[in-house]
Amino acid sequence: MTLPLVPRLPAHAVPTIHQFLRAHALADGAQGVVVGLSGGIDSALVARLARDALGPERVLGVLLPDGAFPPALLEETEAYGRALGIELRVVPVDPFVRAFSLALPEVHDRVALGNAVARFRMVLWYTLARETHRLVAGTGNKSEILLGYFTKYGDGGVDLLPIGDLFKTEVRALAADLGLPEAVRARAPSAGLWEGQTDEEELGITYDDADRILRGLEQLLDPEEIVAATGFPAERVQLVIDRVERNRHKRRPPPIPKVGLRTVGLDWRD
Repeated sequence: MTLPLVPRLPAHAVPTIHQFLRAHALADGAQGVVVGLSGGIDSALVARLARDALGPERVLGVLLPDGAFPPALLEETEAYGRALGIELRVVPVDPFVRAFSLALPEVHDRVALGNAVARFRMVLWYTLARETHRLVAGTGNKSEILLGYFTKYGDGGVDLLPIGDLFKTEVRALAADLGLPEAVRARAPSAGLWEGQTDEEELGITYDDADRILRGLEQLLDPEEIVAATGFPAERVQLVIDRVERNRHKRRPPPIPKVGLRTVGLDWRD
C-alpha cells in the first residue's frame, strides 16, 4: 500500500466555511459570532474566516487571560484583532479562579483546575453572546475533536465549529494561504490550561503524525493498513486509535434511558 494518508486542504474549504457561517450566524435573529481569541492558530483562523464571511462588525473577539497568560502574547493577540477590524473585549479570568479555589480549597488536581478555567471561559463567551445577540463560534479542529482534546462543556461548549472538519495540518495550510501572522502559525499549540502546557507533549504525538493516522481511520482502514501506509510503529497507531475510542463520550450527547414513546437523541431527532 502506498497511500500517504496526508490530509490535503480541499479547494472548496473557504467558500464552504463562509457559507456555513452566514447560514448559521445570521439566522433566527442572530447578529454574528463571539470568538474566543487565545493567541493560537485555530482561534486566529476562525476570527479571520468569520470576519471575511460576516463583516468585522458582526464578530466579537474575546480574550480571557489568566495569570499565566504572557503579557506580550496578550498584546500581540489584541493587535491581531485590531488588524482584523473586529470588536474586542478583554476579561481576566483570575477572579473566577480565585473564587473557585476559595469555594473548593481541597481541589489541587492540575487537570481539574485547568478544566474549570476552560468552563469559566465558556460561561463568559455565552454571557457576552447573549448580550450581543451572537452565537459562540468554537475554534476546535477535526484532530482535536477526534482525539477528545478539548474540555467537555468548556472549549467544547459552543454553538458552531467552523473549522471542525479541518485536520490540524489543514488548519496550518489554510492559515498560510490566508497570510496569518508568522508568529501565530509558528507558535506551539496549547490549550493554555496551565503554564508551559502544550498539546503535542500532552498527547504524546505530533499533530502531523496523528493526522495521518486519523486520516486512515477516516478512510476506514484497519490498524495494520495504517501501519503499512504510514510506516509508523503499531504502538503509535494504537495510541491514537485508543484515544479516539476513549473520548467517544465527548462527541456524543448525554445518554438517556428509553422510557417514553419517543426519546430525544434516540428516535426523536431534530
